[in-house]
Amino acid sequence: MFSGLHLARKLLMFSGLHLARKLSLARALSLAIAVVIGLPVLHAPVVKAEMSDDAVEAAKKRKLKRLMKAGKAPPVVQQSENHSPVVKGKATTETEVLVDQSLAPMLSPYGSSAVLIAEDKYVKIVESGGWPVVPKGTYKKGGSGEKVAILNQRLFSEGYLRQEGVEGEFTEIYTTATKDAVTRFQRNHGLTASGKVDGATLQALNVPAADRLATIRANIYRIEEYSKGLGSRYIVVNVPAQQIETVSGGRVFSRHNAIVGRPERPTPVVMTAISDINFNPYWNAPPSIIERDLIPKMLSGSTDVLRSMNIKVFQGFGGPEIDPDDVDWKTAVADDYHFRQEPGGENAMATAKINFSSPFGIYLHDTPERHLFQSGGRFYSSGCVRVDKVAILLNWILQGQDGINPTQIEELAQSLERRDVKVVDAPQLRVAYLTAWPTSDGPVAFREDIYGLDGTGFVVGQPLPVGEATASGERFVLQPVPRQVAAVEANEAEGFSLFGKRAGKQATVVSKKSDGKCKIDKNGKLPKNCKVRALTVTIN
Repeated sequence: MFSGLHLARKLLMFSGLHLARKLSLARALSLAIAVVIGLPVLHAPVVKAEMSDDAVEAAKKRKLKRLMKAGKAPPVVQQSENHSPVVKGKATTETEVLVDQSLAPMLSPYGSSAVLIAEDKYVKIVESGGWPVVPKGTYKKGGSGEKVAILNQRLFSEGYLRQEGVEGEFTEIYTTATKDAVTRFQRNHGLTASGKVDGATLQALNVPAADRLATIRANIYRIEEYSKGLGSRYIVVNVPAQQIETVSGGRVFSRHNAIVGRPERPTPVVMTAISDINFNPYWNAPPSIIERDLIPKMLSGSTDVLRSMNIKVFQGFGGPEIDPDDVDWKTAVADDYHFRQEPGGENAMATAKINFSSPFGIYLHDTPERHLFQSGGRFYSSGCVRVDKVAILLNWILQGQDGINPTQIEELAQSLERRDVKVVDAPQLRVAYLTAWPTSDGPVAFREDIYGLDGTGFVVGQPLPVGEATASGERFVLQPVPRQVAAVEANEAEGFSLFGKRAGKQATVVSKKSDGKCKIDKNGKLPKNCKVRALTVTIN
C-alpha cells in the first residue's frame, strides 16, 4: 500500500501538464496499483491535476534536467497542419534602439515561469471551446455588424481586447480599441502593424487555439533551457523571428533585423558567450566561386581581376602567399588554393565579424548586401547570422572597452584597418529557436515554424535541412561534424556572387544509409529515402 501511495504522489507530481484538475485520489491509487501489479494502463484516460505554477515548473525542470543529462530529446508535441503565415514582401520589423521604451525581451530569466502561466491560459481557452473563426470581409475603423462582433470576440478571447469591447453598444463596432488590439496582434505575429485585417492577419487570427497551445508547449523546454545563466547582459537571436535583441537589466536596449539560415541550411541553436570581434575581417572565397567565377575571369583576361578585388592567393589554407601569375590556371585545381579577400566594402563579411564558441562553427557578421534587411522573409544565409546596423551591436557589446566608442567604430569601418578585440566583459548569447514566447501584456507572440521543428522535441543542436532526417528519424543532430574555418566561411558566402547572380548550383549530401550520394533538387529537397547523419552538404 505504501508503494501504491508513493507512486500515486509521483503520478500527481509528474503529470501536471496532462492530468485533469478533478482527478480523485482513488483514481490515482488505481493507476498506481495497476502499475505495481503490472496491469495494462495504456488506454487509461489522461486528465489534469490541481498543481501550483511553482510545482509544475519545478517538475518540468527536473524532468528536463534528467532528459538532457541522458542525452535525450524532450517529449514530442503534436502539431496540426494549420500554420502562421510566412511573412513575404517588405520587412514588418525595423532595427532600432529601444532603451527608452521599457520593452520586455523575448527571452528572460523569468521566461520559464511566464510560459507556464501562458500555457495555463491557453489550456483554458481550448477547454472552453477555443475562439471563433473570423469570417472573410472588410474590416475598418467605424465599421459595424455581425462580422465585427466575431472579430471583437476573437480578440477578447486571447486578451487583446478588454471585456467592454464585447459588451453593450461596442459589441458590433470596429472601435479605436479594436484597431489597437489588431495592431498589437499583428506585432505579436510579425505582421505589418496597420490595424487593418488583411489576408495575413485573418490567416493568423484563424489558427485554432489548440494549435497555438501545441506551439506554446513545443517552446516550454526551449525557453527553460535558453533562460539558464543569462546574466544581466545578453543577446538573443531568435531565428524564426529573424530578429536580434540586446538586453540590459531586463529591458531591450536595441532590436535588429537579422538574416538567418535558409531552410536547406538552418541556423543552429547556440548557448555561449561572445568571445571576440574582428574588425574588417578577411573573407575566404569558397572553391565553388574560385572555380566558377575567379578562374574563368583570369583565363578570359588576366590576374588583374584579383588585384582589383583585393584578393590574395595562398598555397592551400594557411599556406604561403603565392603570385597568381606563377600558376597555370588552365590546369589548376581550385581546392589546392586559398583565395582570401582583404578587408573592404565589398568583402562578404563587410566591416565586422562577432565570434563565439560553437561546435557548429557559426558567427554573427556584417554584410555588403544590406538591402536584404528590408525583406520580410530574411532566410538567406548558410547558417551564420547577418546583423543590420552592426555598429550599434558592436558598441553595446564593448561598452567603451579599450576606448572603442561609436566614433572609433565608424572610423575603423572607413579605414579598413584590421583589428581583433577580445571582449572582456562578454555578454551571453542565445541563438534560439522560439516559435512562441510570452509577452508582458498577456497574449503570446508566435512565429512560423520555418524549419519544421515543432513537434520533434528540438531544443538545442543543429537542425537538419527541411525534408531531411537522421537514420533514426530525428530532424536534428547534437554533435556536428567539425568543420574548418575556411569551410564555414565558404558555405556562409555561398550565394554571394562576385559577378552577379549565378544559376545551376546543386548540393550533395553524404548519406548514412549507403555509400552513395543523395542529390538535392532545384527546390532544395531530397528523395524520400535519403537520410543524413549531419551537415555534410557541399556546393558543387
